[in-house]
Amino acid sequence: MTPPAYEELRSVTPLASVLLERNPSPMTLEGTNTWVLRAPGEEHCVVIDPGEDDPGHLERVAAAGPVSIVLLTHRHHDHAAGARRFAELTGAPVRALDPSLVLGSEALGDGDAIAAAGVEMRVISTPGHTSDSLSFLLSGPGQADSVLTGDTILGRGTTVIAHPDGALGPYLDSLQRLADLPPDTAVLPGHGPELPDAAEAAAHYLAHREQRLDQVRAALATLGPAASAREVVEVVYVDVDRTLWGAAELSVRAQLDYLRDR
Repeated sequence: MTPPAYEELRSVTPLASVLLERNPSPMTLEGTNTWVLRAPGEEHCVVIDPGEDDPGHLERVAAAGPVSIVLLTHRHHDHAAGARRFAELTGAPVRALDPSLVLGSEALGDGDAIAAAGVEMRVISTPGHTSDSLSFLLSGPGQADSVLTGDTILGRGTTVIAHPDGALGPYLDSLQRLADLPPDTAVLPGHGPELPDAAEAAAHYLAHREQRLDQVRAALATLGPAASAREVVEVVYVDVDRTLWGAAELSVRAQLDYLRDR
């Protein structure tokens, strides 16, 4: 695999560039993708997910400005912790679904339209990873669509359902919304490499979740209905690195809630 390009603004599409934050971990892959959006010839930009409260990273992102607006895909610290400092650096308002994250503007809602820096975006509510997760469908004159998915779809692997804030039922609904996007809508994820087709990626995620649910059902049939999430993890997630079992346990709790509700 090509080494990650930290501290370097990399062009991905005619409208979107990415600056990879140096915060790699089993949960963040190579690090957080901070997205910088602008139409060709535009001076101002839109920033998606400034990332951790890392002054060096935030200053490098700010240098790509001037920044018209900052948008957050969700509340997790690796995406949003630096938003306040970044707003102070740039003077740009911050918008998110969660009102507690909003600075100098108003909260976002499903279907909202955002136009800035020569690009247009439609807000898609995609709860599941967290209750406040959003995706942004990006378009511009003569450009193919792309969708910024935060942690709803990653560039590699699958995401955690961050129970109890996250929930599996809403997540499956969110994946179906993304699966219904037009073919060849590129995925610009919160972690990992970009993907060529959101509908294909979402369909893969849906199939994976159904497979895991079947495995959880089978584990419960063996262990008994009172089995703990940890006991289920030890049966179902034997193919996953043990360093990720804590995250897997959150997803299993969400899966157990989903099955019990039905």
